[in-house]
Amino acid sequence: QVQLVESGGGSVQAGGSLRLSCVASSFLASMGWFRQVPGKEREGVAGIDPFGRATYTDSVKGRFTISKDYAKNTLYLQMSSLKPEDTGLYYCAAGPYSGGRYVPLSERTYTYWGQGTQVTVSS
Repeated sequence: QVQLVESGGGSVQAGGSLRLSCVASSFLASMGWFRQVPGKEREGVAGIDPFGRATYTDSVKGRFTISKDYAKNTLYLQMSSLKPEDTGLYYCAAGPYSGGRYVPLSERTYTYWGQGTQVTVSS
């Protein structure tokens, strides 16, 4: 069993920045960030594979950066130039790496999920 605890969410004005953190009881090979707004499906935002290769959904490319600190067992999501449409509940996720079948922004890739941290961006 892997525990994931997110933090760092909050309210910010458009154009601002936030850094989300996810402390994991242990890292798994695939780690990712998802977000969800009421009435919509959970969306993959960023994923990072065991080789450090990152994948981002198109809407956040150039603004968000996913990274891992193995010494602290912590996954980060640095978010800059935030927009109101970035508002949502952000989840950290962890799962195995399946090589050729690895889909970093798919929920099916991940086995463990955190409770989420709320990000609200006002215009």
